[in-house]
Amino acid sequence: MMLNSLPSLYQEIEMELKENILPFWIEHSVDRTNGGFYGFITNDLDVNEDAEKGCILNSRILWTYSKAYRTYDDERYLEMATHAFQFVKNAFLDKEYGGLYWMVDSKGVPVEDRKHIYNQAFGIYGLTEYYMATKEQESLKLAIQLYELIEKYAYDKENKGYFEAFTREWQTDEDLRLSGKDLNTPKSMNTHLHILEAYTNLYRVWKDEQFKEKVKELIIVTLEHIVSGEAQFKLFFDEKWNSKSNIISYGHDIEGSWLLYEATEVIEDMELLMTVKSIVIAMAKKVLEEGLDKDGSVINERENEHIDKDKIWWVQAEAMVGFFNAYQLTSDRAYVETVNRIWAFTKKYIIDQTNGEWFWKREANLEISNMPKVEPWKCPYHNSRFCFEMLARIKEMTK
Repeated sequence: MMLNSLPSLYQEIEMELKENILPFWIEHSVDRTNGGFYGFITNDLDVNEDAEKGCILNSRILWTYSKAYRTYDDERYLEMATHAFQFVKNAFLDKEYGGLYWMVDSKGVPVEDRKHIYNQAFGIYGLTEYYMATKEQESLKLAIQLYELIEKYAYDKENKGYFEAFTREWQTDEDLRLSGKDLNTPKSMNTHLHILEAYTNLYRVWKDEQFKEKVKELIIVTLEHIVSGEAQFKLFFDEKWNSKSNIISYGHDIEGSWLLYEATEVIEDMELLMTVKSIVIAMAKKVLEEGLDKDGSVINERENEHIDKDKIWWVQAEAMVGFFNAYQLTSDRAYVETVNRIWAFTKKYIIDQTNGEWFWKREANLEISNMPKVEPWKCPYHNSRFCFEMLARIKEMTK
């Protein structure tokens, strides 16, 4: 297989971002009548205008187009970001108890008012990026308020880390799961990873010393309790960090490897960075050895002897960033060659060359899944972020 040189890889990725991903959401997802973005669009571009709207989708669109405007200074991207900001603020923000609702109906009326910490984290992630793009003070203020709510209600003072979910009034919730496939446990890897991602972005714009210590503590908690001795994430935990699952999620492992490194770099803790560097390289190496399918894709999960070989859009996107990060840290060509292989697979099987954007997934046999193009979890953040990250990293390496 011909490997892309870094300049040609750069060119292809930028074209994908500017000519496919970013235009798709502008053209197909904006609800001009009720605000926000349509909650459900099929692969064939059939829009369900009455579908419920998830906060995760809207926060991630807010992040994507804020980042796009910051990168390209294009007014179309600012319009999208501002449309998202207004809807997050007006429809999802609980004016009485604080925090973000999980789900609203098509007109913006809350239908699921629980306060999941993962959701508050994505609010912070989107709001901080919007602040960086626009210097809108209200956006930063709301992000800091969400951080303060997480610390007030979700922080475990005894065992450290964060509890998963609460009722609207911030009381303990019986159902702590993010989705039907998750375990109902008090703590999870996924929530902690995305709090870390959000806190990293908040620290970029809010250099509070006490907050910096919180970010550092979260990195250490991740290393001590969530990363196993095998350099893989454990996924679900009780209050005291006893692991409740033996599923390996290759997508989260490789995504987590670069997010951990980024967080430690942003808080500029050079001593901790040396420790983190060796761990994230070990995590990337483990996915390289175990998580690749012979067709060039990254497989989804493994549980004991069962391997889930579905090819999921976000797993491919995050894997390319994670492996490129490992290449930057080690200069090992195996990582950049793997990025090329995943990119070749993604172009052939994951990017929808007919209707635009990326398919949710291909089944293990490479059949296109009937999962929708847009729904509460299917968003432009993983694949646009892959593009933004790769463009910045290639530019840095080819200076």
